[in-house]
Amino acid sequence: AQELKDRAAQPLLGSRIGSVIDASVIGVAGGKLKVTGGSDKSGTPMRADVHGGVKKYVLISTGIGNRSEARVRKLVRGNMVTEEIYQLNCMLIEGALPEKQVEAAAPEASAEPAKKKK
Repeated sequence: AQELKDRAAQPLLGSRIGSVIDASVIGVAGGKLKVTGGSDKSGTPMRADVHGGVKKYVLISTGIGNRSEARVRKLVRGNMVTEEIYQLNCMLIEGALPEKQVEAAAPEASAEPAKKKK
């Protein structure tokens, strides 16, 4: 997880879900990031099949928790990254994270093994 503000986030603006961008904005030289989603400050999720950077109510028939015959009208945000996006989900598809970021992301192993209860 890395936080980018103002000028550091400028290269991300205008990209869309599914687009590949340069990973130098997070400190990975020569790497590539694939945008997979995100949400705005109110928690409204981005959706790949809604074009632009707008909020829109769409009729959704697929998704987690929906029955096959049920359709639900939900508020979603478009697939373009704008100033209103507060969280952007990305996958690193080329390159490697610097060692200090890998160490921070890895969970620490406990000194004692877990004891089983009978």
